[in-house]
Amino acid sequence: MFRIRGSRPDEGQRVIDIWCEAVDATHHFLSAEDRAAIEQEVRGFLPAVPLWVAVDEADRAIAFLLIADGHMEALFVDPAFHGQGVGAALVRHALGMHPAMTTDVNEQNGAAIGFYERMGFRRTGRSPRDGQGRPYPLIHLVHAGAANAG
Repeated sequence: MFRIRGSRPDEGQRVIDIWCEAVDATHHFLSAEDRAAIEQEVRGFLPAVPLWVAVDEADRAIAFLLIADGHMEALFVDPAFHGQGVGAALVRHALGMHPAMTTDVNEQNGAAIGFYERMGFRRTGRSPRDGQGRPYPLIHLVHAGAANAG
């Protein structure tokens, strides 16, 4: 079992560990150089931002979600917990606050695209590069509930 709560300042290293393990398990398309550069960027901001975390029975973070202004910036799940509904629970939690939530997903990450589409997101566009200008195309998504929001 797991539950969802806000992150704590002392969890910075744990969320970095989750990010590293999840990226290594799912982002095989990244070059080694880009993977290292992105990790340095993530280390510079992730521990300081408020996150929603899913925690296990021992209150240890097993996944996290970063949302800003209704846009899901990040969702990463410890690979040991993939396929157990943790990511879906975090997304549902965020949708409860932001029914018209948007997100971007790497085009090369087909499993993530499928996950978001099963969660009710639909494609709204594509960018040929990621937010830092790297050659990793992004698929832009909005939750289908957006048409019913507001």
